[in-house]
Amino acid sequence: MSRRQATTDVFAAIADPTRRGILQHLGSGEQPVMVLAERFDVTLSAISQQLRILREVGLVTMRKEGREHVYRLDAAPLQSVADWVQIYEPFWNGKLDALGSYLDKTVNKREKSP
Repeated sequence: MSRRQATTDVFAAIADPTRRGILQHLGSGEQPVMVLAERFDVTLSAISQQLRILREVGLVTMRKEGREHVYRLDAAPLQSVADWVQIYEPFWNGKLDALGSYLDKTVNKREKSP
């Protein structure tokens, strides 16, 4: 994936597990970059690069507090992901209903066996 694609497409930006982890941590509130970096087994430079991509796509905002850069989640761009996933909800509901029926039948057969 090109860097340009990751910085213009929310789907490409969240495809990276480190970026998803950053978003997850920021879900509990804003955090300085140093605190975020401590949670990952990568360099501060690598975290800064991931944060830059998330900023460019609009998933995080940054403000300076003294010498620190503090990041905050902006989940609004994730609405496009939620909308896309919602298209598949009937499919998964059907599969889960079928699984539930199968499990009910299996449990009933076991209860009736001696």
